[in-house]
Amino acid sequence: MKKFLAATLTLALAMTMLTACAGGDKQAQGADEPAVQETASGEENQEKTDAAASGEQEASQDAAEDAEDAADAAVSEALADGVLTVGTNAEFPPFEYVDDNGEPDGFDMGLVKAIGEKLGVEVTVENMEFDSLVSSIGNKIDIAAAGMTVTPERSKTVDFSDSYYEAVQFVILPADSEIAQASDLEGKTIGVQLGTTGDFTAEEFTENVSRYNKAVDAVNDMINGRVDCVIVDRNPAMVFENRFEGQVVALDGAQFGFEPEEYAIAIPKGDTALLEAVNGALEEIKADGTFDELVKTYIEAE
Repeated sequence: MKKFLAATLTLALAMTMLTACAGGDKQAQGADEPAVQETASGEENQEKTDAAASGEQEASQDAAEDAEDAADAAVSEALADGVLTVGTNAEFPPFEYVDDNGEPDGFDMGLVKAIGEKLGVEVTVENMEFDSLVSSIGNKIDIAAAGMTVTPERSKTVDFSDSYYEAVQFVILPADSEIAQASDLEGKTIGVQLGTTGDFTAEEFTENVSRYNKAVDAVNDMINGRVDCVIVDRNPAMVFENRFEGQVVALDGAQFGFEPEEYAIAIPKGDTALLEAVNGALEEIKADGTFDELVKTYIEAE
């Protein structure tokens, strides 16, 4: 009986130990599974982090390329070669004329050279007929500075800088002329410089418009009796009155009902970068006193 009980206890003890071992294996196995899952999750998170970093790097590169493209676009082709070619008609003193050395000079020439200095480019000047300036912008020349009035018609073809000068048309007459008001101009033969605002103004009064490439030629013809009067901007009108003192008089266009006009620099249509650059330079020139010095030198000295 004792032997039987001892055997029974021995068997029970063995079964208990076997069950405990089995349970321990299961627990160990269960403990291993989360570790595997945790390792897999870590690798997955690392992959996501790497992908995010790669995406950020690509986005940064794209942003840098976009900024570079924008910077390139902000530089006008007209300035890219370091030379700004300016068209003018050097027959419009004191804004443009030919100096003693045969070179174009005048207020506008001084102005565009100052603009060139601000922009860090060389300025070259092409002297041509006034009537061909607008059509030459963007091919033969980069911009035009020629005492050019801003008009709706011209604005269809070119853009204009900020205005830099206000002017009004004057009427130049022989010293003994009786013309004194707008009605007196009707039917008269009026001399003008081709393509100028004076040209457009004269058409409002008469069909008898004589057009010249040079305003001074119109004045000479008036002195010689070939035309009754000449319509031209105020400043050149005053120059001609001084040059032909005693022979001609210059009357303010206000008494003929002429409206004030704005001079500006003509720029290729749609060239925003060049327009902003020129306007920025103009603003600096006006702020630092350069503009006032040009006025004293070229306009007030006349």
